[in-house]
Amino acid sequence: MTKYQKKVLFSTSAGIALENMDIMFLAFSLSSIITTFGISSTLAGFISTITNLGMLVGGIFFGLMADRFGRVKVFSYTVLLFSIASVLMYFASNIYLVYLFRFIAGIGAGGEYGACMALLSESISKKHLGIATSIAGVGAQVGAALAAILASFIIPTLGWEMLYVIGVLPIFMVLYIRRDLKEPGAFHDNQKEQKTSRLADLFTTKELTLQTIGLSIMVTVQIAGYFGLMNWLPSIMQQRLNLSVSGSSLWMVCTILGMSLGMLTFGTIMDKIGPQIAFAIFLLFSSVSVYLLILATNKFTLVAAAMIVGYFINGMYGGYGAIISSLYPTTIRATANNFIMNLGRAIGGFSSILIGFLIDHYSLTAVMLFLTIIYLISLAVVLLLPGMRQLQKAKTSTLA
Repeated sequence: MTKYQKKVLFSTSAGIALENMDIMFLAFSLSSIITTFGISSTLAGFISTITNLGMLVGGIFFGLMADRFGRVKVFSYTVLLFSIASVLMYFASNIYLVYLFRFIAGIGAGGEYGACMALLSESISKKHLGIATSIAGVGAQVGAALAAILASFIIPTLGWEMLYVIGVLPIFMVLYIRRDLKEPGAFHDNQKEQKTSRLADLFTTKELTLQTIGLSIMVTVQIAGYFGLMNWLPSIMQQRLNLSVSGSSLWMVCTILGMSLGMLTFGTIMDKIGPQIAFAIFLLFSSVSVYLLILATNKFTLVAAAMIVGYFINGMYGGYGAIISSLYPTTIRATANNFIMNLGRAIGGFSSILIGFLIDHYSLTAVMLFLTIIYLISLAVVLLLPGMRQLQKAKTSTLA
């Protein structure tokens, strides 16, 4: 990579890291929020769901803005928005204000993703786009690890409200973004042609409609598994193995480490053998590996299971930005990334409510069965989606 390409990769990775740090604060503050406001597990799960609904709203709006006015500009504005909304959580005096502030944070966080992926895809060679978007995805896991570490120190001493005050830090990231990054050449070429993006452009033909729906299903499964596990398993393990917040944070860090290794491996595999085969392998192993969590009976087996499960279930995350950016033109690229990713987040976010219901009324085995089924559904989409077959065919032709 050139020096500037490294700057782009660092900036997008850092931005996504700080965004995910803020989003993942919920995983560690959820038990405390339930106690503070005296709410049920189902109502607590709705906090994550409404955050993801905000991401959908922000994703559509800011995706269109990024395609029209610039990736770097929108990147900066979205970081500012979710940072301010995070700080407002300190002043939430009831559950309804929590819902409102997380919805606003979701709007900012949802808008950032498409701008980052479009900026990456237009700044870095297609040959290495899989590993580049995977590295940006690792940034999200670094943010989650920061959330785990900060929570283990701040919540026991200063309370969950103070944890969200840390969310103001990404504002300083904006200064770096605006100073060192510029709009990609592909975006400027699109501006010269005066092409504008519309959400309807994702559904102009039957084939494009099926592609958008298929990719949205895949992302929905991805998010359902990720947020379902990350939001609820710390609480489950605190109860099942009598772990403290610090102990569950150790589990989360190990899971995140496994996820990061999985993403780096997945990006390399996808660039070498193609996206269809890479996704099929990881989805198949995801559907099986989740059962390892049931077999864990102590801290050591839990750590091992967490790393293996994390490796497979979230190894695929970084690949979505690459395949969506490859399948949609510059005119609609940021919008496509934001709409598909955040629609998946909005629908997949309901997994927090569903898993909360399964925990309240059934067992951990029922949760794992649910996850297995949705991963196999995503696998079917990967094998049947024409766009995935086209990308795989193009990669196979290149290898030949």
